[in-house]
Amino acid sequence: MAIVHDVDLPDDLYEQLQELATAENNSINAQVITLLRNALLAKIKQPQDQRRQNVAKLLEESRRRRRVNPADFGLPDSTDLIREDRNR
Repeated sequence: MAIVHDVDLPDDLYEQLQELATAENNSINAQVITLLRNALLAKIKQPQDQRRQNVAKLLEESRRRRRVNPADFGLPDSTDLIREDRNR
């Protein structure tokens, strides 16, 4: 396990940390680890939630797009092209 030393905390922040640790029956060390772990999990989860929202937006945009038929532009059907290629 890594050890972090020489972290200068403002007095008021240290007091709040001490009060929280006492309230949750933790040592200050355990409380710092818990708080850091929760903060990191929150940071990791946030981009995942944003990605899910982006995927939902993309799906909605793709549903709204007009379907294009290649035959409308004089292009051959892909099935015919595949058959032709296989018959070579």
